[in-house]
Amino acid sequence: MYVPQVNWLAVLVSGIVIFVAGGLWYSPVLFAKPWVRLMNKSEEELKAAAPGAGPYILVFICALVTALVLAIVLNHFRPLNALRGAEVGALCWLGFAAPSSFGTATFSGTPKSLWSINSGYNLVSFVAAAVILSVWQ
Repeated sequence: MYVPQVNWLAVLVSGIVIFVAGGLWYSPVLFAKPWVRLMNKSEEELKAAAPGAGPYILVFICALVTALVLAIVLNHFRPLNALRGAEVGALCWLGFAAPSSFGTATFSGTPKSLWSINSGYNLVSFVAAAVILSVWQ
């Protein structure tokens, strides 16, 4: 498989943006309270289930993988600009993340509002990263 050249610094920055966006998305500023309520667990239970720095490191690695794959996909949509990047990011969410997570949520009994919070974060992350990767070539 041919892997086109990517801007590794843009991938790193996009991964950081995805990670920071997650911290903000699931903070009290945005969706922490409804998310915790919909998870049917207390904040203490959630913290106990994922102690230490390990989960944060794994989530950051996931953000880097997302940014890298978006960079590779975007190379097939030249010439790039911010709008095209946003469209490709949204299309990747619509074609891959949203339907697969919705199917999983449907069969696992996850409330649709919980799916909306989680999937909304993915949409924002994909679009933000794709815009960064598109304009910073």
